[in-house]
Amino acid sequence: MQILGNVRLAGFAEGSGQAMLSDPSVIVTDGARIAWVGDAADLPSEYAGAPIRDMGGRVVTPGLIDCHTHVVFGGDRAREFEMRLEGVSYENIARAGGGILSSVRDTRAASEDQLLETALPRVDALLAEGVTTLEIKSGYGLEIGSELKMLRVARRIGEVRPVTVRTTWLAAHALPPEYKNDRAGYLRDVVIAGMDRAHAEGLIDAVDGFCEGIAFSADEMAQVFDHAASLGLPVKLHAEQLSDLGGAVLAARHGALSADHLEYLGTDGVAAMARAGTVAVLLPGAFYVLRETQLPPVAALREAGVPIALASDCNPGTSPLTSLLLTMNMGATLFRMTPSECLAGVTVNAARALGLPDRGAIAPGLRADLAVWDIGHLAELSYRIGFNPLHARIVGGEFV
Repeated sequence: MQILGNVRLAGFAEGSGQAMLSDPSVIVTDGARIAWVGDAADLPSEYAGAPIRDMGGRVVTPGLIDCHTHVVFGGDRAREFEMRLEGVSYENIARAGGGILSSVRDTRAASEDQLLETALPRVDALLAEGVTTLEIKSGYGLEIGSELKMLRVARRIGEVRPVTVRTTWLAAHALPPEYKNDRAGYLRDVVIAGMDRAHAEGLIDAVDGFCEGIAFSADEMAQVFDHAASLGLPVKLHAEQLSDLGGAVLAARHGALSADHLEYLGTDGVAAMARAGTVAVLLPGAFYVLRETQLPPVAALREAGVPIALASDCNPGTSPLTSLLLTMNMGATLFRMTPSECLAGVTVNAARALGLPDRGAIAPGLRADLAVWDIGHLAELSYRIGFNPLHARIVGGEFV
């Protein structure tokens, strides 16, 4: 047991990214959990003998949560970035065999050790900015062996780094060349059969898919979601990024944890997500890199009471972003979210998007995953660009 004393607490109550206890305050941690939170003058006598660590009046928030990443992949797509700047659209690059399929070729060719070696610098960049929980998707293998390989690497990241890793089965990411004329066969032989194998190996925490004209239809994703439900696995969906195919409505109907991207989300999708409690995960990195102009309907989501999360979407093609602090800045500057909404978006709402009610806020009984900051005002976390004010990261009650 230890006491973190002389701190300013933000996010100490669920959903309150804005509230802060400004008096000298303390957090009591007992193992991996928070035992008590409050003003120093109110510290219960039972904790009086615990060692105290003076935090110098610094701001403490929940540890940050990146709830949507593709951080494990082979190769890079810098040339495609150049092509887009020359005027070639993302859709045309994808249809010509680039895009996701380019990463598929490099990921299939890489060993587990090679994928781990190249992923760790990206992971380390995120952790250095206060991330304590990280979601990692498959989706660049598009064959069972390579998809399983990606998820094994994701699990290994959680073993070699002090971070909680949640894994997501994303075989329904694109159609590989060998199944170009057999969409039903790919869903049957790889997406669904592979899901069974990955689940049997304990490699899946959730199931995802890409519902878009260049990927899979809502009807096809419904088959995937029905099978996930038969295995007791929660679902989420890449939806309405480039067009409105009704993906968010489908996701909500299946009780999805989240629907992600959502630039083309319509009013029916907003209403369905509000009814289902599905989190809207916004990905401003992809919006920025693709130079999109269609903004996600933040005001409508806010008005409907849909929880809004933010994530890096770290991937080799459309969001080569390894900074959750920059993601927060983009959420504010590009999507007009408030700084308090941005903080909630990478803490309590991101936890909800991963189905993790035991973190994302500072409260007794929750995990002692915390970030300590050298800042004077919470807005600095969204305001600064290219500056990292992290003082310390605490994972499960341990300073790392």
